[in-house]
Amino acid sequence: MNMKITVPTESPMASKAFTFGVATASFQIEGAADTRLPCIWDTFCATKGKIRDGSDGKQACEHVKLWKQDIDLIESLGVDAYRLSISWPRVIHQDGSLNQQGVDFYIQLLDELNQRGIKPFVTLYHWDLPQHIEDNGGWLNRETAYLFADYAGKISQALGDRVYSYATFNEPFCSAYLGYEVGIHAPGKASVKDGRQAAHHILLAHGLAMKVLQTNSPNSKNGIVLNFTPCYAATESEADIHATKLADEYMNQWYIKPLFDGCYPDSFASLGDNTPTIEAGDFDIIKQPLDFLGINFYTRAVYTACDDMQYQQIDMPHKPKTDIGWEIYPQAFTDLLTSLNELYPLPEVYITENGAAMADKLENGQVNDQDRVDYYQQHLNAVDVAINQGVNVVGYFAWSLMDNFEWAEGYLKRFGIVYVNYETQERTIKNSGLAYRNLLNARR
Repeated sequence: MNMKITVPTESPMASKAFTFGVATASFQIEGAADTRLPCIWDTFCATKGKIRDGSDGKQACEHVKLWKQDIDLIESLGVDAYRLSISWPRVIHQDGSLNQQGVDFYIQLLDELNQRGIKPFVTLYHWDLPQHIEDNGGWLNRETAYLFADYAGKISQALGDRVYSYATFNEPFCSAYLGYEVGIHAPGKASVKDGRQAAHHILLAHGLAMKVLQTNSPNSKNGIVLNFTPCYAATESEADIHATKLADEYMNQWYIKPLFDGCYPDSFASLGDNTPTIEAGDFDIIKQPLDFLGINFYTRAVYTACDDMQYQQIDMPHKPKTDIGWEIYPQAFTDLLTSLNELYPLPEVYITENGAAMADKLENGQVNDQDRVDYYQQHLNAVDVAINQGVNVVGYFAWSLMDNFEWAEGYLKRFGIVYVNYETQERTIKNSGLAYRNLLNARR
């Protein structure tokens, strides 16, 4: 058994200049739901059949209560940075004014991180839209983009110079496609038109907020976090290759192309009645200069053509998979990074999420998650190859710091490098967490 994670000594990742961190999201860990406004995930969790184990985020990891202990834990891992998200419904009242109690929670958290030399990477939106805004149309309502910019302005002003980096959004694909197009995430709407319109308004909100952040917080690194699932053709047939290109445009390029090229991919033209409403000047707003691009990567997808020349994802039954059923294919990570670098003038890149759900068992006070150690090793190797091929990757965040509420999966899937006993709230660093700590301590 090899409980070590290493990077080549000559790699930029072996130097202290490279940022290593851990990441979490507000709804997934905070709990303390009674001290904030309801959000779309509270409503979704309360809808029968939406969450696999019938659970919710009301308690989660009780991070609001245990935040100081959690920062001790983060510090003990030896990381350079901590990526967290701010809960919009915790910091803004329904009338749009700041909720000082919520703001103070984040201020004390950020002050503590800074005092300990841990850089705070703050995400402004990790899916927990206030429910009262959803009641007014949510991301289908153009006005929500302006409400988001207002929230970004107020919170960035309130937090002052405490934040090292701001990301406007985490994974617009998930909010738009999973939430409004196929309905497996909150708010559970399911139409192509809704999905595309939500995507456009989220990207618009990003552009509006970037302008605000560059004014209010010019010294922080400001950008956005996108997730990518690289697309591979099932065969070398022309039909499969064409289908895979369409899938890649729809699932991946849709969210990045407007940021750099100021337009949607070619397949936009075939949306017909599902074409979103776009106003003049929207792409100029969306295409704001980025200080960094955050990239989240977990797996790949394999596609085949179906009768109408569209695409269909196929399962890879004999390939290694994580506990959530995602294929382990680290080569796709290198392919993704190098291809994006060829397609777009990328700024600095942070790997803002990468990790694996595994079937962890706590035995004799230990979690021997060799499978996760192997996953991290393979994927750090893949990043190193991409760096050697010219991709400017400057940081890497393990997802996740700790086991938490895994959205539609509830508490059934564990992504953490720290094990959480949800009944006692006891935290136990898994072997993967120990291996990660050893990697960070060994850097020059």
